[in-house]
Amino acid sequence: MKLLVLCDDVWHPAEVIQKGMAYLEDDTYQFNFVCDAKDILTPEMIREYPVVINCKSNNINGANTEPWFEEGVTEVMPRDFETYVREGGSFLAIHAANAYFEGHDDEYIALVGNHFVSHPPRCEVTVKVSDTNHPIADGVGEFTVRDEHYEIGGIAKDAKVFLHSVSDKGGTQVAGYTRTIGKGKVCVLTPGHILAVWQNPEFQKLVRNSIDWCISK
Repeated sequence: MKLLVLCDDVWHPAEVIQKGMAYLEDDTYQFNFVCDAKDILTPEMIREYPVVINCKSNNINGANTEPWFEEGVTEVMPRDFETYVREGGSFLAIHAANAYFEGHDDEYIALVGNHFVSHPPRCEVTVKVSDTNHPIADGVGEFTVRDEHYEIGGIAKDAKVFLHSVSDKGGTQVAGYTRTIGKGKVCVLTPGHILAVWQNPEFQKLVRNSIDWCISK
């Protein structure tokens, strides 16, 4: 099954995501990585994929800090992703895909169900399952990684939170939840800044389970 992965921005190089997701490529899942989403994606293209995995913030790419979403220029805007989800697609937002600011990226924020607040300097972050009954939590144990500890706010009222993260510098934060929009699904995971996080076996379980949940009926 082919899945679409959007990656690469000025703070989050594509190589981290590409290497970090290599363990998932098998007979079940294969990935089409797109860095310059602004000039490649179309509404027709994204409908070819059952899941869109976003791992980038609102930059064109790692060499260009101009916004990815530009009205009248970008072919697939946040409202087009929302239409895709409402029609039955799934949208998985990992780490940088949750670094969108209130007042600037409100259409995208309405889709993922959160806005970015801040993060302290990189530190030891412990990730804990808070809803053991959620299918994405299945088999996932507590783990500690050195990461950017994201604080997100404005979390959607319909969000089903299953994961929290804790650090001395960042306190306790929501780190994972799911929601449904129309016929489709949205999943959020906030860890994932460096390759070592993606290579952590428990985080790998989270990503695998998230994709499985997105595809499940």
